[in-house]
Amino acid sequence: MFQFTDDCRTGIEQIDEEHRTLFELLNEAYTLVTTVYGGDYFDQLKDMIGRLDDYAELHFNHEEEYMAQIRDPELILQRAQHDFFRHKICGFSVVNIDEEEEQRRVLADLVDFLAKWLYRHILSSDILIGKLPPLEEWMIRENPCEFTDDYRIGIDLIDHEHEQLFHIVDQAYRMAKTFEGSVNGGEAARILEQLGAYTKEHFRDEEEYMESIQYEGLAAQKRAHEAFVDKLETIDIKELEHGSRESFQQLVEFLLGWLINHILQSDKKIPLFEQGE
Repeated sequence: MFQFTDDCRTGIEQIDEEHRTLFELLNEAYTLVTTVYGGDYFDQLKDMIGRLDDYAELHFNHEEEYMAQIRDPELILQRAQHDFFRHKICGFSVVNIDEEEEQRRVLADLVDFLAKWLYRHILSSDILIGKLPPLEEWMIRENPCEFTDDYRIGIDLIDHEHEQLFHIVDQAYRMAKTFEGSVNGGEAARILEQLGAYTKEHFRDEEEYMESIQYEGLAAQKRAHEAFVDKLETIDIKELEHGSRESFQQLVEFLLGWLINHILQSDKKIPLFEQGE
């Protein structure tokens, strides 16, 4: 069974309760898949897909309305992720499931998609809701990519690698101001590939350090790291050559926002654990 654990909580009561319900629907599907085969599941599968579609739509509307009220800078990216989910569920709803063997395949695919999407979406996107400054305030900072003392956690290796990550994101941020895919899409792709490679290296080093001190929050950190790497790997580098300045700016803002939030909300706890606080 799939657990709605504390690291999946956003701290926003309605959103957390709706996420919990989505996990319950996931577990219903998982129970069907893992139960000894009992015949035709046509009606149950159709009903499950319909309820999932309806409840996800209700949840997405609530989530997007809340984000609009607080001027959350991730709203546009959230809408795109929600649309991807809708499209995927719609695909499940039109598959021919008259045959019992096909019903089992669709159920297994549905469980696999839901489990991966829910964890990744919550841990890489929803967890940031309400944590970032409103977009208007964010963008008037003289240099939002400057690595200031606020981001230092007091562990030299980790601080050095965080500073390098800020430096790479800063390159992308500066390019985003005048971005034209046909002109500098290749250079943008190089920067993002560098960011992806260095991020993986940093996460590996950080996790090894946490293992060395037997850090109690290591499992949650690993899930967050995996979700962010998954997000990076979904970026279509080739599309940058045809992308708009606005879309590239939104991507850079997300990357910087995630990095800042992760340091302040998660990494800052590591030295406190060592000190026994």
